[in-house]
Amino acid sequence: MAERVNILELIKLDLESYVGKRVKLKANRGRRKVIEAEGVIENTYPKIFVVKLDKSHSVRRMSYTYADVLTKTVELTVDDNIIGDVEVANL
Repeated sequence: MAERVNILELIKLDLESYVGKRVKLKANRGRRKVIEAEGVIENTYPKIFVVKLDKSHSVRRMSYTYADVLTKTVELTVDDNIIGDVEVANL
């Protein structure tokens, strides 16, 4: 039987390669609240990652789970590349 690939682990590895890079963030906060911001991926942890936002926002840092990226609750874009856009058909 083929080895099963963990999609969340792939998203984590993808995000780790962009630590320290500028990203565009679009996060759905529920009840028609959508945050659009720019910042830097500050660090990745086993279950979450942290984005340090630009000074124009009252919140300095936001943390999200890798599942948020998988479910498209959070969309991160670096140089017109969407992070975590995994093709399930190839897995």
